[in-house]
Order: sequence, then structure tokens, then C-alpha cells
Amino acid sequence: MFYLLKSNQKTKAVFGLLLLALGTCNTLWAQLNLKEVGNVKSVKISGQNVSIVTDAAYVEALVYTPSVIRVRMDKQPLKKDFSYAVVATPQTTKTTITQNEQAITIVTDSMKAVIQKKPYAIAFYTLNGDVINQDETGLTTSWLGEEVTTYKKMQDGERFVGLGEKTGDLDRKGNGYTHWNTDAYGYSTGQDPIYSTIPFYIGIHHNLNYGIFMDNTFQSDFNFGASNDRFSSFGARGGEMNYYFIYHQKVADIVKSYTALTGRMKLPPMWSLGYQQNRYSYYPDTEVLRIAQTLREKKIPADGITLDIHYMDRYQLFTWNKERFPNPKGLTDQLKSMGFKTTVIVDPGIKVEPGAAAYERGLKAGAYLKYTDGKNYTGQVWPGWCNFADFTSEVGRKFWRSEMKFFVDNGISGVWNDMNEIATWGQKMPSNIIFDFEGRKASHLEGRNVYGLEMIRSSYEGYRALSNERPFVLTRSGYAGLQRYAAIWTGDNRSEDSHMMAGVRLLNSLGLSGVPFTGMDIGGFTGNPSIGLYARWMQLGAFIPYFRNHTGVNTKSSEPWAYGEEVTEISRNYINLRYKLLPYLYSSFYESTQSGMPVNRSLVFENAHDNAIYNGAFQNQFLFGPSIMVAPVESGKDFMKIYFPQGNWYDMYTDAAITGKSDRTVELSMAKLPVYVKESSIIPMQSLVQSTTIAPTDTLVVHIYKGNVANSFVYYEDDGSSFDYEKGMFYKRTIQYNPATQQISFDAAEGQLSSKFKNIAIVLHGFGNNVNATVNGATSKTMATFTNFLQPISQFDPQGTTKNPEGSNTITTVFKNDAAKMVIQL
Repeated sequence: MFYLLKSNQKTKAVFGLLLLALGTCNTLWAQLNLKEVGNVKSVKISGQNVSIVTDAAYVEALVYTPSVIRVRMDKQPLKKDFSYAVVATPQTTKTTITQNEQAITIVTDSMKAVIQKKPYAIAFYTLNGDVINQDETGLTTSWLGEEVTTYKKMQDGERFVGLGEKTGDLDRKGNGYTHWNTDAYGYSTGQDPIYSTIPFYIGIHHNLNYGIFMDNTFQSDFNFGASNDRFSSFGARGGEMNYYFIYHQKVADIVKSYTALTGRMKLPPMWSLGYQQNRYSYYPDTEVLRIAQTLREKKIPADGITLDIHYMDRYQLFTWNKERFPNPKGLTDQLKSMGFKTTVIVDPGIKVEPGAAAYERGLKAGAYLKYTDGKNYTGQVWPGWCNFADFTSEVGRKFWRSEMKFFVDNGISGVWNDMNEIATWGQKMPSNIIFDFEGRKASHLEGRNVYGLEMIRSSYEGYRALSNERPFVLTRSGYAGLQRYAAIWTGDNRSEDSHMMAGVRLLNSLGLSGVPFTGMDIGGFTGNPSIGLYARWMQLGAFIPYFRNHTGVNTKSSEPWAYGEEVTEISRNYINLRYKLLPYLYSSFYESTQSGMPVNRSLVFENAHDNAIYNGAFQNQFLFGPSIMVAPVESGKDFMKIYFPQGNWYDMYTDAAITGKSDRTVELSMAKLPVYVKESSIIPMQSLVQSTTIAPTDTLVVHIYKGNVANSFVYYEDDGSSFDYEKGMFYKRTIQYNPATQQISFDAAEGQLSSKFKNIAIVLHGFGNNVNATVNGATSKTMATFTNFLQPISQFDPQGTTKNPEGSNTITTVFKNDAAKMVIQL
């Protein structure tokens, strides 16, 4: 009895201590204002949607598509749904939802989600039962004040890629990142945050891939095992926990689903894919014309010239400096006659100047951001004290759209949206600025990250309403979905090798995040590059979607001829190659409009589970379009290692074959950038032109590389300038290669437009001397053979001469280009 009594006393004591501890813990949580989701209290199932009430939250799990499930939760009943990023609506999907006392199970034909009830936690599985992604047990989702965070269990060996414009390595494991759009002048290669916000990443582990897009415009934080070995997490400083979980077997399909949610780009004007000569700043008008004329005299192909802030009158928007540019329309007309389109910079800050026409129109419309007391917010930028259009208001967007007429009337073809983070002197906008947010009202904390997106939306829509000519819109800042309206460049980089390489990773990360049209300042914006660095950057620029040479004020001139004759020749040769590749590049952009696949593609797309591609020596390599692999080179190097992923590869210059899943040390020369072509590739090219306003010769050259993998390429063309392609005015043709039969086929053409090419030349690579290939049934032995017909890729010599490489087995054959069939030209 004594023992039992003693035991009971101990039990009571322990129990009391536990109660005390729990009470202390609850008190601590209360002090911290920490809330966890807790246990599921009620469940309502309606079609594809599950509505849940827990101890501390309201949760909704909605099947968007068979491969996408959306999860929303908040501490209060969920508000009316709204997003600046997501343009898709849920698809009717075959879904089975069941529940028991322990869990709710959601099954589509692509994946399974299981929601545990005690406590709430969600996990995603393949249909075979493999864990794709799951909440971290004990943490799941919680609130600390208004900040909400979801914690995910890190799987063994898990890697993380994407997250938009984020510096650092390809694999983001072990790092944390903040989304808060920031004016980051001369940023370091590891600085975070910088200019734009795309809260979407891809997780990779155990031969599985998934994507998570958190759609919340508040400042947000992502942690991929930074300072902890337990979880990855994502959260925001306010608002809902709102994320889309995407599962596919291929990374490309994850990006396809993400861009189906957030939208895809429209076709850009063809001229914007040509070489762009920029500087801060070209003025007066005679200097602009001198640059244009020099490009033509030196036979350096180019299509665009950009004017920075010095074209304005005292930096005031929608004005011209009449001393520097007395006849703006005359200047742009003269440039157009030379084959150049003009792009001008525009900032969101409008100078507070009573009597100034644009300022007064914005004031009258009530278009500007305001404080909580209704007074217009005023911040200091280039013109001095400025007001800022509220692009989250239809009133603000309408005002801005109407102001685009100023540019159209002056012959401006491109609008460069800068400083739209928002950048202001002091870099500390007050939190009590109110954004309209479509009438809902939001503080600066919620409105900032989406401001740039809505500015480029307004610029794009303003141009489109005024003209059938496609506008070129460029931005420095944005949010998820920015690809619908604009290209983006990586801001004020530095003239350093490390920045060139960091820029490559930024572009590749943006591509993994649904943004195809990307660029960086070639040569670097701040500082002066060495001759070697400039040459390497210009070579690289030929394989970047937006090929823009740009440098800042108080730096040396950065035109190709400013670095000597050898660099001029190197630059010219690679710009020439860029223009010859325009049919391939434009078709790759068409693919972007259809599937969201970027032009610059990280090797992750096809090799996500190959550990070698994450190696620091190889992580900068990328594909330009579907077929051409580029290995960026730092200046001053004589040798470098290059990794060749699965499959067979060809040296672009010599046709030398290389077996994949291997690395090689290659000798370098400043005149040549290492570039390789994937087996079975189909690459259409054209003759050299000095601008896209000039028609190439009437023969399209299609390069076919022998391989062991069946392949197809969708060749696409339209007028390159208008929106008539939306009415069927395009020419599209699928080209196929079958390695088993060596059959090359051209499917019937689609669209109402005739091709600008009258003939098709086929160039075969790697087939050997005894070619048995057939083209739409015709054997190669009956094809007309030409020598030096049109310089194929394997004859491109970066030192400027044309030669047939020793041992080359290139065979060129020419056919008439018929809309429905191929006819041999004898």
C-alpha cells in the first residue's frame, strides 16, 4: 500500500509538472502570438474542393487540374479569391475524395494528397505511394503574429531550383531567400533580395520532381535548409497561406503547368530579338545617329537603339529635351529608315510640377498612390519630388495607358520600365502608403511586390490599344506572371567575370520560373570590362534571348569597336551567327508562347537527377533553345572542363562527335566560345542580314544532326511585327527526324501565311559519306548537291573565314518550299 501510495503521489507530481509545462508553453505561445493549425474539427466535401475548419484555421484544398492542387488557409474565414498572378481557373477534373477518422484522401489520375486530421498536415504522393512532398511533422503551418509559414520535410538528397531572379548557385539547398523588390545598384553576386519576385520553386529528389508556387504578394521568405537540417519552408509577412502544388514526372511539364496558371508570353516583335545597342546615355540626336551609322558602316548587324533618361526634359516623364532632341519623330523616322527601332526608358515617378501636362492629368484623374489620410505620396527620384501612379487601381492604369500615346506619336517602338521596385532615394518607402488593390485597399507591405507587374501591364495594354504593331516592353521589376507583358533584364550588374556567370544563372533560374524573354547588360553596367571579358560577354550575348549591350554613365564607351579590331571582329562574327539563327530562335520563342518553355534552358530541364550538372564547374552551362548547348567562359582562361549530359553531342564548329555522361577538358581561344549541338537536332537557319527589316535570301537552311533519338522541331514564322498571327496569319511546319529509318519528313504547313522562303536546303551532319537518308520519301542520292551553297554551322569559323573542316561529311540538298509537300529541285 505504501508503494502504491508513493507511486500515485509520484504520478500526480509528474502529471502536475506536465500540466505546469503545458501551461507555461501555452502562456509562451500566447506571449509570442504563435498559433498552429491544430486538429481538424469539421470537413465539407464539394466536388473537387475540400473545406476544413481546424482549431485555429480555415483551410481549403482544391484540385485545379489532375497535376495541380491548391491549398489555402487563414486564421479567419477565407476571403473572396483574387490574384494578380494567376489567370487560369480550375478545370473539371476526375477526382475521388474520401475520408475517415484519421485522414482525408484526394486522388486524381496523376497524384494523391492525404490530409491528416490530428493534427492537420498534408502530404502528396505518387499513385504508387512514393512521397513527393509532405509537411514537417510537428510544425506543418503556423502563424507568428500576422506572419504565416508552412514547413516541409526535407527529403534525403533533395535539391531546390528556380525561385526566379535569385543570385547564388543552381541548387539552392542550404540557403534562404527574401522576396522584396529592391533597387539593388551594383549588387554583389550573392546579394538578396534584388529586383523581382517569383515565389515559385522546383524540388528534386529520388527521381521525383514537384513545384510549389506561393501566391502571396507580401514580403516573403523561403528557406531550403538554411541554418537547419530539418525542413524547407516558405512564408509571408501577412495575408493567407496560399500555394499551388504541382507534380509531373518532367521538369518541363511542371513549368508548363505553372505557366498555365500564371500565363504565357505573347510573341515578341522580331526586331527585339536582334542586337540592341544601349548606353546611359546616348545624346544628343547626332550622337544617336553616329552610333547607328557606325554599326552599319562596320557591318555589325543591329536592330535597336535605346535612349536613357537624358532624352527627357529635366528627367520629367512624357517630355523631350528640345536642345538634345529638337525633332524626336524625325529622329525615330530616320533610324527606322536605317533599320533601327527606338526604345526609351520610363520611370513610374512623375515630377510634382504644377502646370506640367502629364502631372496635371494624373492629379485630375486621382491616379497617384496615397497615404492613409488621402494625401498623395511623394518620394524623391531623378526629377526631384514625384508622385507615383497607382497601378493596382484601374484609374491609375487607365491614366498610364493613355500616356503611352506620347511614345507612339513619336515613333517609339519599345518602352523600358525602370525603377519600378519602387526605387526612391533613401530606399525606405513608408508602410502606410495605401495601394488601391482593385478597391480592396492594401498597405505598401502587400502592394510593393506587385507594383512592377501592374506597371508593365499598363504599358503593354496602352500600346496594344493604340496600334496593331507588337510593342517591346522591358522591365526591371515584377511579380509572378510578368512574362505575360514584358521581357526582364537583371538590372545594374558589374563588369566582372563573376557577374557574367551570375547573370547566366539568373537567366536560367528565371527560365525555370516561367520567364522566357530575359537578358542582362552585356559588358556590365558598372565599371569597365577588360578586353577579354568584353569579348567573352559579347559571344555569350549571341545566345541570350534579349541581346542588349549596355553600360552606365562615367564608364568608357562599350560599343564593339571601342575594344579594338580583334574584339570588333569577334563581336561581329557572333552577332552574325545570331542573325543566321533567327529562324531557330523565333521558333523557340513560339514554343515559349505555347508551353512556357524558356529560350535559355538550364540543364535541369532534361537532366534533373544527374548530379554532375549541379557541380560548380558545370552549373552555368545551358541550352539555347532545344538543341544548342553553351558553355560560358570566364576571361583569361586557357582551358576549362565541360560536361556533356546523357546522349551524343557535336562540336558546333567541327562536327566532332562527343559521347555524353562525360566531361572533357578543352583548350580555349578568345575567338571561340564553346558551343555544342545535341544529337538528332533540327536547326533552321537563314542567310546573314544586317537587320530584321531586310529579307534574307529565299532559302531556309535546315541542319539535321544524326542521332539515336527520334526528334521533331516546330518551325514557325509570321510577319514578325503585328498581331495578325492571332487571326491565323502564320506559317507553321513540323520537321521530324526518325533515326531508325533515317527518314526526314516535313509535315504539311499550317496557317494562312506563305513562307518567306521559297527553297529549303538540308544540311546533314554526322551521317558519313554513305548517306541513306530520305526526305519525304526522296533518297539523298537523288538530291541536288551544292558546295559552298550556304555556310552551315560546321563551317562557321569565329576568326572570320569559311572553311570545310577536315573530315567533315556535310551534305547539302535543296528543295522547293511548298506549302503542302516537298518537291525535289533538279
